[in-house]
Amino acid sequence: MPIIKSAIKKVRKDKIRTARNKKREDNLKDLIKKVRRSKSAKDLQAVYSALDKAAKVKLIHRNRAARLKSRLSKGVKGTVTVRAQSKVIKKVAKKKA
Repeated sequence: MPIIKSAIKKVRKDKIRTARNKKREDNLKDLIKKVRRSKSAKDLQAVYSALDKAAKVKLIHRNRAARLKSRLSKGVKGTVTVRAQSKVIKKVAKKKA
């Protein structure tokens, strides 16, 4: 246990920061898992925002944030284009009918 006054304050601050970072990290992991399961563009936007904020406060490295965004967008991109194409096909089918 620290004896010096500034060291005591630092321990107190470190506990608060650790708790805050843990909460942010858990939230980020949950969002990433959600995107990997659902593959929706709306969830992807939420993850992009969370990754940018995490990189900004140096919770994760900015290159890691970029890498995660790239990998997640690849997973979502394929499903979004398929859905978009199916809507176009349905519209075309309705017009012909």
